[in-house]
Amino acid sequence: MPSRWKDSEHLLRMAALFGVGILVFLIAQAVLVPADFGQFGHYRTGALAANRARPISFAGQATCVECHSDVGETKSANQHRGVRCEACHGPQARHAATGEDKPPRPDPAALCVRCHAAAPARPASFPQVDLKEHAGGELCTSCHTAHAPRIG
Repeated sequence: MPSRWKDSEHLLRMAALFGVGILVFLIAQAVLVPADFGQFGHYRTGALAANRARPISFAGQATCVECHSDVGETKSANQHRGVRCEACHGPQARHAATGEDKPPRPDPAALCVRCHAAAPARPASFPQVDLKEHAGGELCTSCHTAHAPRIG
């Protein structure tokens, strides 16, 4: 009569592998997951203090317009009125605090296409261009100004 458990050693090996895998997972979890994770939901409570300790890098739209009021006025009457300064010029808290570290002008060839390259996910009413056909290799700023982009 053949034994039902003739090949049980394969099952035991598989069970041992699962056991080792579960043990490795539990050890990794204990080592890698911070103690304060999950205390008040699915986040690390200490992340709030860690973020408060980071230096402020963005100055904010109002701070930019305090010194650059002419640009603020131009932008407020044009299509880019909803685009905040640091979306294009990068974080400027240090520049705003000291007046030094004048930010470099953004490269229009790389910057404008972030928002205006044709993409099916964007609404049809949003200004989009086919980069290969639109300007024939010219920079965007040869026809448009950054803060008031409409042509004539």
